[in-house]
Amino acid sequence: MTTHSNPLQRRSFLKAAAGVGAAAAVASPFRAMGARAASPDRAQNPGGGSGKPSGVGYGPLAPVRDETSGLELLMLPKGFEYISYGWTNDAMTDGRATPGAHDGMAAFRTNDGVRLVRNHEQGLGAPFAPAANTYDPAAGGGTTTMLFDPDAGQWRESYASLSGTIRNCAGGPTPHGTWISCEENLTIPGPGNTATRLHGYNFEVPANGMASGEALVAMGRFNHEATATDPTTGYVYQTEDTGDSVLYRFRPNDPVNLAAGGVLEAMALAGTTDTRQWMTGQSDTASWVVVDDPDPQTNDYAMSTRGQAAAKGAALITRGEGAWFGNGVVYIVASNGGPLRLGQVFAYDPITNDFSCVFASTSAELLGAPDNICVSPRGGIVLCEDGSGLEYMHGLTPDGQIFRFAQNNVVLPADVMAAKGYSGSGDYTGSEWAGATFEPKNGNWMFANLQSPGITFAITGPWRKGTL
Repeated sequence: MTTHSNPLQRRSFLKAAAGVGAAAAVASPFRAMGARAASPDRAQNPGGGSGKPSGVGYGPLAPVRDETSGLELLMLPKGFEYISYGWTNDAMTDGRATPGAHDGMAAFRTNDGVRLVRNHEQGLGAPFAPAANTYDPAAGGGTTTMLFDPDAGQWRESYASLSGTIRNCAGGPTPHGTWISCEENLTIPGPGNTATRLHGYNFEVPANGMASGEALVAMGRFNHEATATDPTTGYVYQTEDTGDSVLYRFRPNDPVNLAAGGVLEAMALAGTTDTRQWMTGQSDTASWVVVDDPDPQTNDYAMSTRGQAAAKGAALITRGEGAWFGNGVVYIVASNGGPLRLGQVFAYDPITNDFSCVFASTSAELLGAPDNICVSPRGGIVLCEDGSGLEYMHGLTPDGQIFRFAQNNVVLPADVMAAKGYSGSGDYTGSEWAGATFEPKNGNWMFANLQSPGITFAITGPWRKGTL
């Protein structure tokens, strides 16, 4: 199996893409979802009380062959097709090997097609980008950038764009065409590690170019997970992946130059300091407290950003992970929040300051441990699952119904394992989904990653038949 560069069965792909046409009108905002989903059972199990997804979305899932490898890597609804690319160890067009542990990602329209910036959640080790684009020469995480031609349905280019970071989980796109890549790590150089610089920061990567490797110190030093930028104000909302995390807001001095500094704040709520048990429909009014020292040089809790915020009354969120701005609100995922610790989705309205729980899972069959999130051009939400057992990408409709859109079906034969240099059984069906993002112009293509063995997919099909 090789990096995809030549057309393979293009006619069906182009027909599917052309059939989608321009994006449908954006669905009504999710900010009223809590009211519409007054009955959690009805909202989450529209077919009845079996606890299983039933009948919403795009229909049943079935194995679909990859146009690159010919393998049935994914299960998708009827009419959807995909092209894999950027497998771990594949040679990129810059001559470097594709790093592993694919994670968060975003897509950007440029003059030459669609650029995607993709995270790699790797730890200490050899960096994979040039020295000029490396933060710490002892760290092996970072980003790669890919070019996709949406009209031809072809992958064109890939290269290393940032390295020298640790555990780049997610991040978020900005309105000025960059990707914020987040370190979920707090390594301090010292005995027991080889790090040469402090970690726990955000880094900015241009959609078409290379990162400088400069840490965005003013945005805070903590276990970063994801960001969502309000295009009106330029405020950047940030999640933190810990059991006692808070929701941060960064008010930049210059929205198009995040390195110019700004003010880091944390969300407080009028009626509570803890959202970790919230159910669907619960809400409160948000305000913001200043984090006095956004760059603590220690990992002591009292001096940490979340410790400072909690001391001022900031509200706790358990394992804040995915974040995305869409439908006029900021969506936040709490990976193991809710009464059953199966995951919550929150929405913050920056105009009304309403913070609400728009979905809390009541069954592992419905949703278990959501992580990355994105909003489609049609208004629907995609949730990437990172739980146990088989892993799914889920859709969430405007009236609060959840459905399975894609299933990880990656079981690689021995010859493919050997050719790729992989070890293990070849069964990757338990690997997490990550990095879901839509081509932003008309949403004809959705891109997503499977973290292991590390594969990126471009998926197309009859999107307008549903909300994604």
